[in-house]
Amino acid sequence: MNLGLHVACQHFPRANANDYDRVRARAGCQSRRRGAALKVAFDTRPLSEADGIGRYSRCLLTALRELPGDSDELIETNRPAATMRAGEADLLHAPWMEGAMLRTPCPAVVTVHDLTRRKRRSEHLRTGLRQRLRDLAVQRAMRVVVPTQAVADDAVEQLGVERERVVVIPHAADPAMRPRCDREVAAVRERFKLPERYLVWVGALRHPDPTKHVRQLAAAPRQLPLVMVGPTQPWAHELPEVTLTGQVSDEHLAAIYSGAHALVLSSEGEGFGFPAVEALACGTPVTACRVPALAEVLGERVTFVPQGDMRSLVMAAEAATRPAPAPPPWSWRDAARATWAAYASALAETADHRNGTSPARRRPRRPGVEGA
Repeated sequence: MNLGLHVACQHFPRANANDYDRVRARAGCQSRRRGAALKVAFDTRPLSEADGIGRYSRCLLTALRELPGDSDELIETNRPAATMRAGEADLLHAPWMEGAMLRTPCPAVVTVHDLTRRKRRSEHLRTGLRQRLRDLAVQRAMRVVVPTQAVADDAVEQLGVERERVVVIPHAADPAMRPRCDREVAAVRERFKLPERYLVWVGALRHPDPTKHVRQLAAAPRQLPLVMVGPTQPWAHELPEVTLTGQVSDEHLAAIYSGAHALVLSSEGEGFGFPAVEALACGTPVTACRVPALAEVLGERVTFVPQGDMRSLVMAAEAATRPAPAPPPWSWRDAARATWAAYASALAETADHRNGTSPARRRPRRPGVEGA
């Protein structure tokens, strides 16, 4: 069944912001047949998180608030189970995998951001009942939203999601991420005791993550100082010859990006690469280890080096020059329109199932068993 989401890659539909009106109208017809408006519940629990999931949830929700028409409604809830039991919504969106609900009385949409850790053998060995139930909840979702084709591939392979239910909807830079003036840059230098010229790394430093190669990056030879931005725990303060800022506001982060010589991304896996898009939006060059998602999102906008080669990463960053290329043109408004189209197509497909006009869903298969 063609729901207006055109295919822009080999296996997965890539949402188009222009599909919003067409697909929403289809679902609106289904909704009016039920005698109700189109009501979508958005799980707001991750809004306060400082990581990429929190940023995604805040930016998407802000853009979604501007979309629903007079007869549609966006319900913001931090108690999704109660909202569903009360029958207040037609569909639930869990904007992160941990929020996926195993049983819901209405269709669900789940956003999966990054499955890099799931590929590591140590993570497979730690798989328990909670993770298996979460995987099953994602499999049961009517739509699984992912930011890149790379994560779409992982969702099928690692989680056992049906290919036709995965929709690629890219993220974007927060509107707060823009070049800052010399006065703002000087203010953050003074506030966080930053050097005049520096390389910057952005991410959480709460726990050592072997996929981020933070220790190797800190130990790599370099001419410019390295500033690391993000929430920390005591272990991070043992990293050699780095400046730690801790968690900072978006206004301060934009100024730190603006004042940096270049951003370095040392990870061996990313779902999208928020820091890279944010840095480009602030006019700062980016160097990164080549991973599929970053190559897909950024293309020739950044300088890539082989995974794990921290020496080459630092050398490329120190050799970077301005002006940096512009970030990808996709906006949060585009993402919101595409996400609402995904909501509408999920509701339309649910109605078709109930009316017997669409094939029944296959039973969920075990993750990692392609085609089982």
